[in-house]
Amino acid sequence: MEKENEPKLKSIFLPFLSTSHIIPLVDMARLFALHNVDVTIISTKHNSTIFQNSINLDSSRGRSIRTHIIEFPASKVGLPIGIEAFNVNTPKEMIPKVYMGLYILQPEIESLFETLQPDFIVTDMFFPWSADAAKKLGIPRIMFHGASYLARSAAHSVEQFAPHLNVESDTEKFVIPDLPDKLEMTRLQLPDWLRSPNQYTELMEVIKESERKSFGSVFNSFYELESDYYDHYKKVMGTKSWGLGPVSLWVNQDDSDKAARGYAKKEQGEKEEEGWLKWLNSKPESSVLYVSFGSMNKFPYSQLVEIAHALEDSGHNFIWVVRKNEQNGESDVFLEEFEKRMKESGKGFLIWGWAPQLLILENPAIGGLVSHCGWNTVVESVNVGLPTVTWPLFAEHFFNEKLVVDVLKIGVPVGAKEWRNWNEFGSEVVKREDIGNAIRLMMDGGEEEVAMRKRVKELSVEAKKAVQVGGSSYNNMVELILELKAIKLAKV
Repeated sequence: MEKENEPKLKSIFLPFLSTSHIIPLVDMARLFALHNVDVTIISTKHNSTIFQNSINLDSSRGRSIRTHIIEFPASKVGLPIGIEAFNVNTPKEMIPKVYMGLYILQPEIESLFETLQPDFIVTDMFFPWSADAAKKLGIPRIMFHGASYLARSAAHSVEQFAPHLNVESDTEKFVIPDLPDKLEMTRLQLPDWLRSPNQYTELMEVIKESERKSFGSVFNSFYELESDYYDHYKKVMGTKSWGLGPVSLWVNQDDSDKAARGYAKKEQGEKEEEGWLKWLNSKPESSVLYVSFGSMNKFPYSQLVEIAHALEDSGHNFIWVVRKNEQNGESDVFLEEFEKRMKESGKGFLIWGWAPQLLILENPAIGGLVSHCGWNTVVESVNVGLPTVTWPLFAEHFFNEKLVVDVLKIGVPVGAKEWRNWNEFGSEVVKREDIGNAIRLMMDGGEEEVAMRKRVKELSVEAKKAVQVGGSSYNNMVELILELKAIKLAKV
């Protein structure tokens, strides 16, 4: 409890301009507000629409949290109004312009740090300059990682030991050294920046350097999920770190929170009742597959065809989150015809665009996921105790797959062989037979599936314990706030 005479901590949170980074960092900001910290989130207008409903809800509950809007310099960098994020719909040629816009904003954000006078800042890993900005102000900077401890540990190991250079081909397996488990990968499954040096390799080096200069890092993870990697990461990095997850479970405890998270529409409710919710509620328990590849993925037409056939042939009910493909009208025509056929049969439901994932996942009808292994989705599936068919695509997804399949043994791989950039299609097309086999292993009630479900249910119990009083993440949160208060009081 806050003592009467104790000063309230003031903080600034700075999320990166990408949905998959914004949502967990905003949840984390809300978590600090829940623990009586004064929170200001700095964001641009368009990006703030992703989370403003949640902030309004928290504010109405008497929490000290708000959004400070800065104007994205679209016209200065030659971008149309509203394009100010790195998402699936950001045209490739506009990506450097978004980076340029961020670069232009840096001095304005730095002067905001000075004006708002926070006691500490929490910034995304993609703002490495904020470590020096915090140092100048004499306040702690905490770095937010949007990945798992295993993923960061594995990337660090590959950078340090370069095991991928000792194999003969791109498809030969090698062991990632110096990790708690024997994890094997191929060169093709590594991010391109780890395979051979490029501009991004340099950026990641700058990010790592900024982490070492920071007060510490925070992850949307919890000790019981990846304890060996939690300990390993802190040891090899030599920095402080706190797992504060699962943040979505902690701050989104009622349906209004879950519905407000992400691109929530005001007029939902009744329409949802008629749509996916009504459809889901008509299905037997654990009978529906939830198929979603995150906010940054796009597939070529040939891959969509394979997914559609695999789902139809599986014999299981499914909800599939798809999106309009502005570059390829052929895909849309195919999916619209497929949607019509599935409506008639009652076997499948397509959600176009954004889906209220938290609400869908906790519906009793959902029996498992087909997922890209984005870290937010991995954590959210563990929260509700659901196994996953893993289909890594880009970023650190292939590392996350290792955690899900090899370490935790709560997933079945689809057999994806090739890492690609988030804004490219890639050359690999996973065949319907491979997708179908993975779905069968997860959904058809064999011995393996029973054991997998038991394990993920146990992890779900641990996730809930972690955020309760006395739990590992709860204790981390209390410890971190006490350390930050001590720093503030030492200045007085």
